Amino acid sequence: MRRHFTVLLSLCLLMPLSAFAGQKEDDRANDASRVLSEILRIPEDSIPSKLLNEAQAIAVIPDVVKAGFVIGGRRGKGLIAVRGSDGTWSNPSFMILTGGSIGFQAGVQSADVILVFRNGRGVDSIVNGKFTLGADASVAAGPVGRSAQASTDEQLKAEIYSYSRARGLFAGISLDGAVMQIDKKANAAIYGRDATSRMILEGRAEKPSDAVVGFRDKLEESTAKAANAVNATK
Repeated sequence: MRRHFTVLLSLCLLMPLSAFAGQKEDDRANDASRVLSEILRIPEDSIPSKLLNEAQAIAVIPDVVKAGFVIGGRRGKGLIAVRGSDGTWSNPSFMILTGGSIGFQAGVQSADVILVFRNGRGVDSIVNGKFTLGADASVAAGPVGRSAQASTDEQLKAEIYSYSRARGLFAGISLDGAVMQIDKKANAAIYGRDATSRMILEGRAEKPSDAVVGFRDKLEESTAKAANAVNATK
């Protein structure tokens, strides 16, 4: 009888843990999906369609916040996905952005950040360890809106373009010196303890939660609209 009671008590203690496993990560994925939806809703003040259409990776970091009053550092947690050779998006890996030189407008304490990668070199560096924007790959504040479409062919020279949204304003942002790295703890909570970031991005990890899949689907939807907009101008 005592043994049965012990087993039952153990199950009761484990149930809340399993119920909440990955909840923070799901919330982060939902926030990233929301940021994508809201930013891309108004093409006139968003990322140019050409840039989205040609993106090889996209990172979304909601609510990057000021981390200290003296140093003025910034820190945020988000997701990054890469585009495969067939044009579809990978399951996202969780990542962390930190840095002391993130160029928010004066007085802003929190902002959503989006990074658009023009090639896969930067992603490879992130997967292999820490990656410093501006040092390991060139980064520039991205052009915004339809007015930038005509000139993007000559403007798009950097490997990564960065954007932020704060107080309703969406604009390019300076991220020189900011560091990106894989969030191994968050990945383990969603994909399992043995999943590496490379396994995740290559589709070899276990199936993620619905919220994480939802972020990938939102990327698919957003870039499909961008492709249609680009084709309509040809």
